[in-house]
Amino acid sequence: MSANLLEATRANHEEVERLERTIVKDLQNDTSSRDRLYQSHRIRCMIDQIHATTYKLIEIYEDKDNARKDEIAALECRMEMDSETNKFFDLLTEIREYHRRHPCARVVDAYTDEYEQMLNEEPQIEFSGDEGSGRYLDLHELYNDYINSKFGEPIEYSAYLEVFPQVHKISRRLKLTRQYNEYLSKLLEYLISFFQRTEPLQDLERLFSKVKTELEEQWASGWENDSHENGHDPSQHTAIDLDYYSAVEELIEVGPERLKEALAALGLKTGGTIRQRAERLFLTKDTPLGKLDKKHFVKGSRGSEQNGVASTPQQTNDWKEIALMEAKMEKLCDLLHETIVRTKENVEKKQALTYEEMEAEREEDEVQADTESDDDEQQIYNPLKLPMGWDGKPIPYWLYKLHGLGQEFKCEICGNQSYWGRRAYERHFKEWRHQHGMRCLGIPNTKNFNEITSIEEAKELWDRIQERRGVNKWRPDLEEEYEDQEGNIYNKKTYTDLQRQGLI
Repeated sequence: MSANLLEATRANHEEVERLERTIVKDLQNDTSSRDRLYQSHRIRCMIDQIHATTYKLIEIYEDKDNARKDEIAALECRMEMDSETNKFFDLLTEIREYHRRHPCARVVDAYTDEYEQMLNEEPQIEFSGDEGSGRYLDLHELYNDYINSKFGEPIEYSAYLEVFPQVHKISRRLKLTRQYNEYLSKLLEYLISFFQRTEPLQDLERLFSKVKTELEEQWASGWENDSHENGHDPSQHTAIDLDYYSAVEELIEVGPERLKEALAALGLKTGGTIRQRAERLFLTKDTPLGKLDKKHFVKGSRGSEQNGVASTPQQTNDWKEIALMEAKMEKLCDLLHETIVRTKENVEKKQALTYEEMEAEREEDEVQADTESDDDEQQIYNPLKLPMGWDGKPIPYWLYKLHGLGQEFKCEICGNQSYWGRRAYERHFKEWRHQHGMRCLGIPNTKNFNEITSIEEAKELWDRIQERRGVNKWRPDLEEEYEDQEGNIYNKKTYTDLQRQGLI
């Protein structure tokens, strides 16, 4: 403890307040996607410092050795002395007089530079090459453990990214093995590490405490017995209801593979002919597993949990520990669902690329990230929010007004398509989309319809053009009809010409 506990208390409170103000100042800064991770880690570090300082204050206020109480008592005794009291008030009067004469005096802050440096600090965050600075998961080592284990299956890495959260599909008989326990521990450890590196502000202890509480409630209500009845996971669908079969011959019709799966789920031997398998499985219809002969079981699998006998306390604790790890892993998978989907998409994308293309893409991502970081560091003055030019600076205002950059134009004929900027708006009148829209209206796409983007205005203009051309006027010589003796129909002009020639 410090010799002056009251001063240490004041200093600790001041440090907490400074850290809180620094966190607020850091959160007020606009950051890019790359710097946002650094910001989260800086804030996490400052929060840890606040916790450590707060624990020191708690120890001081608890005052288990009565040191704070003694210091306050000694201070009170000194204050009772007239000479000390007069000296205190003299100093107080002098300080007040100084600040009255210098109201704008700057307060010297010895910690300003230190806390300002914290805002510009870039924490060291370790990511592997496949993790891509926290965008993807790197489960290759766990994938190799999975495909080389008894509870796994030989699948592709992209398929494993969908399968690894589904631990309920693994048989209960295989979950009590040391191999599965080590695999699950490594998987949970990696997911926790990845989540803490990418989401440092999340409180994992609170999330896990909630998961543990829910598991305790489910366990107390008999969840372990309901979900793992008969020594295997009910979701496996490997069990065969023997009540529907009255003879071994009927059971043979199920097929050798289905019989093998059902025997494996019960811990029985799966070898032999199809009839031997059916006979071995048919024994369990009338005989409990605990009373079957030892020779029917796989070596090392005839334990209490396979034979239907009540589990020992040690096995119950093992089951509870495995269930808790699975619940934590599933919770983390829910929180990292978008990352898992993004990882699967990235793996499938890489499978279609050559090594040179992957290297080029990786270099392009690095250059793009550096460019974004450099652009973010330079705060460009742009109060009018003008569009950026080719040099990364706002374009001149006169150019903005001349070309209409940044303005949005919508064309109803093109299906309410938006065009940004005057140049793009004028160009779209010659594009296929606009021409197709005009053809659908039965209107030719001529210069008369430039600047027309409304369907009603286009139709009204087309009617006026037709009326001006005389299309809608009544023309008797072309539209008045005549019929000859044979029933042929002619317009007036044709009928008159034929009649004059004596052909009608």
